[in-house]
Amino acid sequence: MVKDTMKAIQFHEFGGPGVLRYDDVPLPEPKAGEALVRVRAIGLNPPDWYLREGYKMLPPEWQPKVSFPIIPGTDISGVVEAVADDVTRFSVGDEVYSMVRFPYGLAGGSKAYAEYVSVPASELAPKPAGIDHVQAAGAPMSLLTAWQFMIALGHDEANPLQPKRHEPVPLAGKLVLVNGAAGGVGHLAVQVAKWKGAHVIAVASGRHEALLRELGADAFIDYTGTAPENTAHDLDLVIDAVGGPSASRFLHTLKRGGALFPIFPLGFTGADEAETLGVSVSTTQVRSSGAQLAEAGRLLDDGTLRVVIDSTYPLAQARQAHERAAKGHIHGKIVLEIH
Repeated sequence: MVKDTMKAIQFHEFGGPGVLRYDDVPLPEPKAGEALVRVRAIGLNPPDWYLREGYKMLPPEWQPKVSFPIIPGTDISGVVEAVADDVTRFSVGDEVYSMVRFPYGLAGGSKAYAEYVSVPASELAPKPAGIDHVQAAGAPMSLLTAWQFMIALGHDEANPLQPKRHEPVPLAGKLVLVNGAAGGVGHLAVQVAKWKGAHVIAVASGRHEALLRELGADAFIDYTGTAPENTAHDLDLVIDAVGGPSASRFLHTLKRGGALFPIFPLGFTGADEAETLGVSVSTTQVRSSGAQLAEAGRLLDDGTLRVVIDSTYPLAQARQAHERAAKGHIHGKIVLEIH
């Protein structure tokens, strides 16, 4: 390498978007089993701001211990710059994308808001040729979340959020509601369910209706005018991409034998009610997987799945990107670009 530093976004204390700084930092070196990727684009995800804020929504005993300064971020698309001697699946010049070291890097070990990042080769996948780096960077965490909830878990790690293993349910011919359908996970969940043959009801604010119908939604509920739990009924599956304490409101919309999958399960208190109604509630923790990104990437490549971009910002404007995220009502994904 001709240089030993790079530009990155880091923070030295927890706080709002204003703690993010555009700094010079040491260039990483790939360890055994890793590749060094020259980053072209970085996708934003909720764990980025959870980390920036110190995971304050978690109980104290769950809050990860961190060492400052921290480079946040997990989702990247870029070009392989170098590989460790034991890496054979990727070569210098390959275009790749990845969700880097998640969840085991959630305390600051992923380091994706940077010009270069070292990535375990097992977490890399070829960037789908049919999309650009911005779209590819917007995909990994949201797409893997939808995939691992709805298609295949893809790992045998114990679930930290529930005693039993999460199991996706068959989707073909089923009536599926996606709440938060215009967001990062939601808009991909709509497409995955439709691809698998489900009849899909999308819940979002009215300004997203045209997009969601374009992405395959068969029906639409504007939650600003109609409470979806008062309208939908006899559902087979609810994917609640908003989650949290309000997820239990969907229990009565499901038929006996149906399932509720809250993407963000913290605060859910409806377990007893679900049991009474004969409804299963299940969640999982999304995990990095190059193999699944390669599989799902074929659907991005041929246009079966599409990553919608809300907005893009230069890496140096990560603070503004986080401010955009904080306003909510995100239309797909926010992405940082490096030119």
